[in-house]
Amino acid sequence: MSIPFDIDDLIAFRTLAELGSFRKAAAAVHLSQPAYSRRIDKLERALGVRLVERTTRRVTLTAAGREFERKMRVLLDDLDNALLAIRGDPATRGDRVTLACVPSVLPGLVAPMLARYRQSHPRVQVIVLDVKSNEVREAVSQADADFGLSFVDMPDGNVEFAPLFDEAFVLACRADHALSEHASVAWAELGSHAFIALARTSGNRLVLDRALAGSALQPRVAYEVQTGAAALALVEAGLGVAAMPAAALAGNPKLVGRPLRDPEVRRTVGLIRRRAGALSASAAQLYGLFQQACRVPCDESVPTASPTGTDWC
Repeated sequence: MSIPFDIDDLIAFRTLAELGSFRKAAAAVHLSQPAYSRRIDKLERALGVRLVERTTRRVTLTAAGREFERKMRVLLDDLDNALLAIRGDPATRGDRVTLACVPSVLPGLVAPMLARYRQSHPRVQVIVLDVKSNEVREAVSQADADFGLSFVDMPDGNVEFAPLFDEAFVLACRADHALSEHASVAWAELGSHAFIALARTSGNRLVLDRALAGSALQPRVAYEVQTGAAALALVEAGLGVAAMPAAALAGNPKLVGRPLRDPEVRRTVGLIRRRAGALSASAAQLYGLFQQACRVPCDESVPTASPTGTDWC
C-alpha cells in the first residue's frame, strides 16, 4: 500500500496548525506561499477531506483537521523521539513526557516528583496538562498524554487505573475564621457559613454530591467556581469556606484545613495509563517514581495519605 503523501506534507500541515497563517507557515518551512498551498492541497486531496477553512483574515482547522492534527502530532513526536534515541547522542538527545493530572495534586505531589525527576533526567522535557478528572482520562485514552494522575475510577476500556493513595476532603478556611479553631468540623455546622462550591462538572464536586446525596447536609452555596484554584482564592479573600482534597492545601500558608466529618468523604488518587502499548523509557521512569514515592507496590493495598499531602515524597 502506497501512501499518497510524505512526511514533509505532514510537517507543513502541523506548522500551519501551530501558526494559523499560510504566510508564516510557508516562511517557517522555507517554501513560497504558492508551493506551500500546493502541499496542503495535496494532503487534502490524498485524505479526501478539507482540513482547513481559509478566509482573508485567518486560517482555522475543520473538525477533521483538528482530529488529524492531534493524531499527526503524536506520530511526529514519536518519530522525533525515535530518531533521537537511535542517534544516541547525549548532547542532542531530549525526550518528552506528557503528564495529565488534576490540579489538586500539583502542589503536594506532582511538583516534588518533577523536581526529583529533573535531577536524574535533566534533558527530558515534561509537559503537564492540569485538567479536570474526566479530561485526564480522555487525554490518556486518546494518547495526548503518556499517563495521568486522577481519581474517580470511571469505566473506560482503553485505560487502566492503579490506586496510589487515599485522602480525605477537608474544610479549607482562613486562619482567622471561626471554624479554624475546631479540631474537626461536621457538615451540619456549615449551614450558617458561606460555602464556595465547585461546578457540577468537577470530579471533586461529583464525589461530594454522591457522599451527601439524600441528606440535609448540603451546605448553602454562596459562590460556585470552575476550579479548585478559584475556590481557594475566594477562601483567601475571606468570602467563605470550601471543601477541598487535603492535597490541594499543601504549601498554602494562608489557609488551614480542618477534617470534615459526619460523614467523612474520601477520594482515591491513582495512575492512569493506556492498556495498549508500552510507555517510553522516560515516561516509564517517571511513572515508576510516582509509584515509589507513594510506597504502593502493585500488589499491595492502598495506604492513607497524610493530611497535608507532604509525606508522600
